Amino acid sequence: MNKPKLQGHLIIVFVNILFAVNMIVSKSLLHDEISPEGLTLARVLFACIAFWITSLFVKKEKVNRKDLGMLFLCGMLGIAINQALFIEGLDMTSPVDASILTTCTPMFVMVFAFFLLKEPITLKKTGGVIIGAAGAILLILTGHHEDINKSGSLNGNLMVIASGFSYALYLVIAKPLTLKYSAVTIMKWMFLFSTVVLIPFDYHHLEKSPVLSGGIEHHHGLLMLGYVLFFATFVAYLLIPMALKKIRPTTISMYNYLQPIVATFIAVAIGQDTFEWEKIGAALMVFFGVYLVTVSKSRADMERDEKRNYNYNNKV
Repeated sequence: MNKPKLQGHLIIVFVNILFAVNMIVSKSLLHDEISPEGLTLARVLFACIAFWITSLFVKKEKVNRKDLGMLFLCGMLGIAINQALFIEGLDMTSPVDASILTTCTPMFVMVFAFFLLKEPITLKKTGGVIIGAAGAILLILTGHHEDINKSGSLNGNLMVIASGFSYALYLVIAKPLTLKYSAVTIMKWMFLFSTVVLIPFDYHHLEKSPVLSGGIEHHHGLLMLGYVLFFATFVAYLLIPMALKKIRPTTISMYNYLQPIVATFIAVAIGQDTFEWEKIGAALMVFFGVYLVTVSKSRADMERDEKRNYNYNNKV
C-alpha cells in the first residue's frame, strides 16, 4: 500500500470513530434537548458557517458553473437528505436496528460504482462486503443493549435504509469532484446549498430547542451538541473528501462497519456491555472484509493488467 492510500485509510478510520460516538451522543440529545429537525439544521448551519470562514484562510478555487449543479446534488444526497432521514429514522427506531441497517450502505456503493464509475464487481469485493456485513451484524446482536428486544418502527427503519442509499450515491458521484477541488471548497458549497434548502422547513424547530434556550442548566446538552457540530459534522465532513481523493468509494463505505465495533468497545469501557470472545471474532470478520475489498482489483488495475497482457502478447 502506497503512502496516499494509507493516509486515505487512516483518515476514514478516524471519521467513522467520530460517527460511531455521534450515534450515541445524538440519541441522547434527541427530544429532551433538541428535535430531530432542529439537530439536522444545527449541524448543517454550523458547518456552512465554519467552512465558509475556513475558506478565507486557504487558497481560493474558482468552481466551474457546470460543477455547481453537481455540488448541489452532492449537498442534497450527502448532507440534507442523508442527515435528515438518518436523524428522523434514528429517533423512530432503535440504535440496534439502525446500526444493522447501515450495513446496507457498502452494497449500495458497490452497485452505484459499477454503473457510474465502471468499477468492477469482483468475487473478492463481493465476499468482503458480505463478510464485513455479517461481522458487523454479529457484533451488534451479541451486545447487551438495553433495547435489544425493542423493534424499531417500519417507517424509521425505511428512513435509515434510504439515508444509506442517499449517502452511497453521494460517495460515488462526489469522487470526480474530489480530484478537481479541495475538501473545503467542496464542503462550503454543499453545506450552503443544504442550509438554503433546510432553513424554511426546520428553523422553528431549532429556535425552540431547549438546549439552546434553556440556559446554563442544559450545559451537558450543550457539550454534547458541541461534539456533534464540530467533530461529527465539521471535522468529519472535511475529512471525507480527503479520503475519497485517495481511495475508492466502496472501500470508504466498508469502514462504516467500524462504527458498531467502536460503539461496542465504548459500551464495554463504561460498563454498559461485557467483553465476550464473540465480539473479537465479529471484529476480525469486519477487518477481513475491509481487507478483501481493499485488495480487490479496481477498474484502473484491470485496465493496467489488460495493457500489460496486450503488450506481452504483441512481443511474443
